[in-house]
Formats: sequence, C-alpha cells, structure tokens
Amino acid sequence: MTLREMHWSDIETLAALDVELFADDAWAPATWWSELAERPRRRYVIEEQDGRIAAYGGVDVAGETADVMTIAVAPDAQGRGAGRAMLDALVRLATDGGAEALLLEVRADNESARKLYDRNGFETLTIRRRYYQPGDVDAVIMRRHLVREDQP
Repeated sequence: MTLREMHWSDIETLAALDVELFADDAWAPATWWSELAERPRRRYVIEEQDGRIAAYGGVDVAGETADVMTIAVAPDAQGRGAGRAMLDALVRLATDGGAEALLLEVRADNESARKLYDRNGFETLTIRRRYYQPGDVDAVIMRRHLVREDQP
C-alpha cells in the first residue's frame, strides 16, 4: 500500500465511497471541498492499493489535542490491515504536529472500528447518547495519549 496526501481530484471518488460506507452520515462533495480549501490545520491522506483508494482519513491538529475528522476503509480492503495502517498514519500526523492526545468519535454499533481503536491504545471517555441520526445511535468518544520520539 502507498500513502499519499489527498488531492482535489480524489473528491468524486471519496464522496461516492463515503455514501457507500456511511450512508446518512456521508460527506457531500461540497464538504470535502471545504475541508481541503478552508481548513489549514487539517491533513487528509489516502492509502492506495493496486491504484485504487483502499482507505482515507483526516486529522485536525490544534495544539495539544488533535481530532480524527474521518477514517474509512473501502469494502474490498477491509480486514486486510488498511484500517490499522491509516490509523497509524493519522497518529503520526498528530504526533508530528505536536499533539499530546488524539480524540475520535465512533458509532457505538461499529464493532470493527471500536476493536481497532481499543487494540491501538484508545480509551473511552464518554458516550454521546443518540448522536447519530437517523437511528438514535450513540457516539463513543475515545482518546489516545501520544508520545513523540523526542520525549523521554
């Protein structure tokens, strides 16, 4: 797999993948445009495998705390390490940006993502009840403390 920065030319593919993966929570193309054009603290990256997008993710680094904006794995790449590799990339971006902690929210019913985060040092901070609509699905807010290589 190859990791690269997200480009404007990726937006159409990302918007279609977002609909496939997240249905009601999908980002519209206008949201992607806004994220890339108007948010200088945010970095978005793509993992390519065999010339296709296997995973994508983004992180907002603002001081001591960074936030995962999105992370997703294409259906045909699931279960093959793409999610772990993308999470590792976002952790590196946050750490390199000086963050000491990385926050994320995940749907309570997304078992595979929650297991990935648990296995990679994230802890549950709180639950936002009925956050995702429609469906009244809770959001689980998680945090991982980060350690930079230059720290003792």
